[in-house]
Amino acid sequence: MKQFGEIAFTEHVKAEQDLRGSREMYEGMVNRPAPEGFGEPEATFIAMRDSFYMATVSEDGLPYIQHRGGPRGFLKLLSPTQLGFADYRGNRQYVSVGNLQSEKRVSLFLMDYPNRARLKLMGHARVQEAEANPDLAETLALDGQGQVERLFTLDIEAFDWNCPQFITPRFTEAELAASLGPMVEELQTLRQENAFLRQELGR
Repeated sequence: MKQFGEIAFTEHVKAEQDLRGSREMYEGMVNRPAPEGFGEPEATFIAMRDSFYMATVSEDGLPYIQHRGGPRGFLKLLSPTQLGFADYRGNRQYVSVGNLQSEKRVSLFLMDYPNRARLKLMGHARVQEAEANPDLAETLALDGQGQVERLFTLDIEAFDWNCPQFITPRFTEAELAASLGPMVEELQTLRQENAFLRQELGR
């Protein structure tokens, strides 16, 4: 792998950093040894995600961002430097699939809104039909999601953790249920007790 800044900090980016006084700080980041692959924090974070955003580039040079969602764990760690996920039948626009025919580079944002964390990834993607690689299809498939049509494998070249500033906390229905569940149960108990007392006093 490379340091994230080796890829992200182009000459134009460096010029802006010089102009605005942040170049020295980020130069230290780039000069650190690059990780050999994902560590335990990244592996755990990836396994907990139920969605991510993936950017591709068309043959005309226009960027396109797609949201991908599924059950937790649908984005799988295949090796310390490779991720994969199964592609099921969707709206059949095939924008990302088409873009990857001419340009393999991708960028991903993995978000944890409740904890205000973001993992940024850069790499190259490959798309293949599921029937061409049944073993990988079996590895990436999830029960109850239907028939796998295609397989995405992502060879990650660099990653970076972002600071939590400006990440607005958001919660899924399941996260809210886990957090509010005890309070809901207590409220239901109080309602039952209140109804019982009303009945007793009404006698």
